[in-house]
Amino acid sequence: MAVPRVLAQARRAAGYTQEAFVAEFRAEAERLGAKASLTVRQLSRWENRSPPPLPYPAQQQVLEAVLGLPLQDLGFVVPQHRRTTAPVGHDGEVRRRNLVLGVPSGIAAAALLPALSGRVGAGDVARVRAELAALYQVDHQHGGIPAQARAAALAQHITHALDTAALTPSVARDLETTLAELACHRAWFSYDGPENLARAASTEAITTTQLTDHPLLQARALATHSLVAMRTGRRWEARSAVERAHQLARTAGAGPTVHLVIALREAGAATRAGDQTTARRALSRATHHHARVDHDQDVPAWARFAGQVEVDYATAAWHRHGGRPAKAIPFLRAAVAQLGAGYTRNSTWYRSRLAITLLEAGDIEEACAEIDRVLDTAGQVASRRLRSRLGEFAAAAATTGAAAATDPVDRIRALLREAA
Repeated sequence: MAVPRVLAQARRAAGYTQEAFVAEFRAEAERLGAKASLTVRQLSRWENRSPPPLPYPAQQQVLEAVLGLPLQDLGFVVPQHRRTTAPVGHDGEVRRRNLVLGVPSGIAAAALLPALSGRVGAGDVARVRAELAALYQVDHQHGGIPAQARAAALAQHITHALDTAALTPSVARDLETTLAELACHRAWFSYDGPENLARAASTEAITTTQLTDHPLLQARALATHSLVAMRTGRRWEARSAVERAHQLARTAGAGPTVHLVIALREAGAATRAGDQTTARRALSRATHHHARVDHDQDVPAWARFAGQVEVDYATAAWHRHGGRPAKAIPFLRAAVAQLGAGYTRNSTWYRSRLAITLLEAGDIEEACAEIDRVLDTAGQVASRRLRSRLGEFAAAAATTGAAAATDPVDRIRALLREAA
C-alpha cells in the first residue's frame, strides 16, 4: 500500500527542500521560543512512514506554524487532546472545505500559494483574497494560534509574489493592500500570544498600512495597537494610538461601525488604565455609534463584528474594573446569550469572564457551573490567554473551599497540564 505522503506534499507546495524546511523549522522555533528541534533524518521519517511518528507537542507547535495546517491534516494520527482544531462532523466537514477552498488532500490554500510566481493576475489575487477572508472563520472557531499559522504562511506567499513575480500596477496594489490587511489580522491574532510578539506584530501592522493609501487600514492597525500598548503598560501610547485612529477615520469619512470599533478600543484602554471617566465617555460614544450602524454603508470586513455584544462586554469590563462585579454580570450574560453559532472562541472567552465575575460577586456555585460550560469547549480553542484565565479561576476558586469548586478546579488543572 502506498504511503500517503501528505507532509511531503505540503512541504514541496510551500517551496521548501528538506534542508530548507529544517532551517525554517529551527528559525520558527526560535521566534516562538519553543524548545523544539528537527533534523533531515527525522523529517524523512515523518514523510515516509505510515503512519508517521507523532511529533512532540513543541514540535507540533512549530510544524503547524511553518505550514499553516493542523497536525491531523498533515498525515499524522493525532489524539483528541492534541488537536488544535475542533472535531469535524458533517457540518464541520462542509466548513473545512470552505476554508481550504476545495483543495484536495487536505492541503490548505495558503500552502499552495507559492504558485504566485511568473505572471500573477486578477484570478490569483482573488484566490489570495478568499484565503484572507477564511482567516476570520479560523479565528472565530479555533482561536488566534491556528489563525496566526495560516496568516504567516499567506504573508510569505504574498511577499514572494511582490518580490519576484511579473505584476501589473493594479495587481501589485491589490497584493500590497492585501498584505497590509493581513498584517492587521496578524496583529490581532498575536494579541493572544506573548507580549513581545504581540507588540512586534502590531508595530509591523502600523508600518505596513502606512505604505498604502488606505487610512481606514491605518486606523485599524492603530486601534489594535492601543490594546497591545495597554497590555504592555504603555498608557500614553494606547491613548495616542486611539486618538490618531479617530482622526484617520474622520478624515476618511468612515461610517458609524468603524467609529464604534475605535470607541470600544478607547473604552478598553481607559478601563484597563483605571480611568473610569474616560472609559464611560468612550462607552457613551460607542452606544451612540451603535444606534446608527443599521444605516451604515460599505462597512469594512474587519469592522463587521462590532455590535451590541461588544458594547455589553465593554460595559461589563468597565463595571468590573470599577469594583462593581454584580453590575457587570447582567451585561456579561447578555453578551454570552447574543453570540451566534460559529463564535466558539468568543463564547468561551466571554463565558470564562462571566465565571470569574460571578466568583468575585460571591456566587460560587453559578461561577462553577459557567466554568464547566467553558471547559466543555475549551479544547477546541487554542488560546494562551484562555489558559491563563482558566488558571486565574482555578486559583481563586480553590481558596473558597467550596465543594462545588472541587471538580472544575481539578478539570482546569488537568487541562493546563496537558497544554504544558
